[in-house]
Amino acid sequence: MKHIPKGESTKEDILLFDEALERSLKAECDYDTDKWLYVPNFYSEYRYILGTKGDKPLITIGINPSTAAPDALDNTLKSVERIALANGFDSFIMFNVYAERATDPDHMDRVFNERLHLENMKAFRYTLGLSKERPVIWAAWGNIIKKREYLKRCVSDMIKIAEEFDARFVKAGPVSKTGHPHHPLYLKSDTPVEDFEVKTYLNNL
Repeated sequence: MKHIPKGESTKEDILLFDEALERSLKAECDYDTDKWLYVPNFYSEYRYILGTKGDKPLITIGINPSTAAPDALDNTLKSVERIALANGFDSFIMFNVYAERATDPDHMDRVFNERLHLENMKAFRYTLGLSKERPVIWAAWGNIIKKREYLKRCVSDMIKIAEEFDARFVKAGPVSKTGHPHHPLYLKSDTPVEDFEVKTYLNNL
């Protein structure tokens, strides 16, 4: 399934993260809420969080959300789940540098949506707080980071929040020729994660 945004997200009503989270934790849903974390808990033009619940999640960072949903993972999310479990994590969380849903990154906002970004950073802070141990963040956005200039600013803000939690950044598989961390798709299910110097990477971006 493809998703083409209706237009620039600055023109859309955005549910604030705290409200979206509260609804997802309290409302009756058509998926197992003991297993899944899905915020908002309905299909929309944006997504803050999609993943499984556990004490030791692998927090995976893509560029922007796909059409995936609980019990309806796409191939990228299936790969994320396999690699998380193979590396000793009990769950996975799919997060994104930018929260706007667009199957083709070329359809992402051309005008940066500051409000959506700030809510996404609230979601990121919440996500890091779910880990019972030191949070582990898998940089998995691939070359798509170059699609929009504002994405670098988004990653920079995420790094600042991650430092508050002493989070560890990792990658899986080789970086690209231009130094970008590998996208999850097409990685072997037992691919190990290893440290990734994200600040050095950002400085060279």
